[in-house]
Amino acid sequence: MTKNPATSIGDQLFKFKETLEKRGKYVKNEFQAYGLDLAKELDDWKNKSLYLRLAKTVDREILEKARYFVKDQNPGTIKTPYKLFMWKLKELKKEK
Repeated sequence: MTKNPATSIGDQLFKFKETLEKRGKYVKNEFQAYGLDLAKELDDWKNKSLYLRLAKTVDREILEKARYFVKDQNPGTIKTPYKLFMWKLKELKKEK
């Protein structure tokens, strides 16, 4: 019985991202593309359905403000950008 050689995590992640890019042809609406871009930017693929729902239901201006708030932070200072995004989104919704 021969065993398959182990693949590195980097190779597996590359294949995963490649598969997601191929799925791009299934995106029919603009909000779906925006939600997937948001998930990619925040590095939170496991909750991509949340970002799709937010892109569909929440005002785009609020989402953009929260997104740029996260982008404006110093790189490397934020360990979990998606948590910061959700916090800022909550704050912006309170203001409105």
